[in-house]
Amino acid sequence: VQLQASGGGLVQAGGCLRLSCAASGRTFSRYNMGWFRQAPGREREFVLAITTNGDRIYYADSVKGRFTISRDNAKNMVYLQMNNLKPEDTAVYYCAAAAGGEYGLVSRSSYNYWGQGTLVTVSS
Repeated sequence: VQLQASGGGLVQAGGCLRLSCAASGRTFSRYNMGWFRQAPGREREFVLAITTNGDRIYYADSVKGRFTISRDNAKNMVYLQMNNLKPEDTAVYYCAAAAGGEYGLVSRSSYNYWGQGTLVTVSS
């Protein structure tokens, strides 16, 4: 699976952005999908994950109530809707695909494929 993230940019605090991740291949629906982010000088951290058919979503506490994840298996797409953005959300955002089960989707080590990242900058 090859992943291509897009949609990043500069936004003011309180604003919103929608990131997209396009996946290649005909087996996209078999993968649990996640979004991670990495701020300068910090480790890559979990943001959200969605199961193969979209029936379960996992959130990091820091984004609960503001961000949501969705997927369209017919289009091989996964989305990250980010609302009420804060300066601390500034980071490079990565989409990732996990071939295994749901256990451990908050962990980077569970993911087999990564996109190249898209930069989100939130100004105060």
